Amino acid sequence: MALTNSQYDYFMRIYEKRQLNNEARLRARFEEVYQEIPRLRTLDHSISELSVRQAHKLLDGDSAALTMLRNDLHLLFEEKRLLLEQAGYPKDYLELSYSCPDCRDTGYAGESKCHCFKKAIIDFLYTQSNLQEVLERENFGTLSMEYYSENHKDPLTGRTSREAMETAVRTCRKFAEDFGKEFRNLLLYGDTGVGKTFLSHCIAKEILEQTFSVIYFSVSQLFDIFAKKQFHKDESAELDYEHIYDCDLLIIDDLGTEVPNTFTISELFVCLNERLLRKKSTIISTNLSPEDLNTTYSERVFSRITSAYTVLRMTGDDIRIQKKLMGRL
Repeated sequence: MALTNSQYDYFMRIYEKRQLNNEARLRARFEEVYQEIPRLRTLDHSISELSVRQAHKLLDGDSAALTMLRNDLHLLFEEKRLLLEQAGYPKDYLELSYSCPDCRDTGYAGESKCHCFKKAIIDFLYTQSNLQEVLERENFGTLSMEYYSENHKDPLTGRTSREAMETAVRTCRKFAEDFGKEFRNLLLYGDTGVGKTFLSHCIAKEILEQTFSVIYFSVSQLFDIFAKKQFHKDESAELDYEHIYDCDLLIIDDLGTEVPNTFTISELFVCLNERLLRKKSTIISTNLSPEDLNTTYSERVFSRITSAYTVLRMTGDDIRIQKKLMGRL
């Protein structure tokens, strides 16, 4: 699971609070029932006294004490059950109840994280990723190949738009399947509106479902955080800055749409280089070609990308325009 110590502690505090709430709720139920059925308080005192008394007898060597205890307790518990039933209470009303019966609100089933813990992590990671809503619409399940033509040929590679997209989808699926087992990075580049961002969203959803941490930023958002951290000492930006370096997958969208300068070029290099050193995966989408990246961002940035990223070229007609013409927007 891709949780920092502080994040893990955050979840465990939630479970501790649930347990305390469960116990408080049970105490309140006992007080309620004792008010309604005073005889129950007497029975519970009798059960406690009987258990202590017979335990002493067992310690003194009375072998029959355990059998007598079981018989006596059975009668007392049966009377409790009948009193609750007659008063209209469920038979388990005076038992601890849990948000998750499988782990009894501990977060663990045996030595493994419970399904409720895993779901809580996924929900948390979705919230942190900046992608919670969009991934409901954009994922491998909603991906359609109908917008990629067999007639549109890329003059650079000779492949059709459909062929290029099929290759990209296979590579992206493999990237998601092997995440956590193999360290990889992706550069998605090509024409405007051909699904580069959509594909990065597809990968993000798969990886979040595996409970890895994903953060998505447009390039303008990314550089805004760098600037606030550097020049304004913004506390929120400081936290985002740490997440940018520590998250399992960082998605940088629309690289090249910002106005590059010495600061942004330097920060981009530091970000990409540091994540490579930490073996944290990055996906970059851009309309710029590798040659344009070299010209725009420096040879150092270009070198890091070309040496450590799988490069996927995507071509075709703008899908947004196609949808508009089809009346789907």
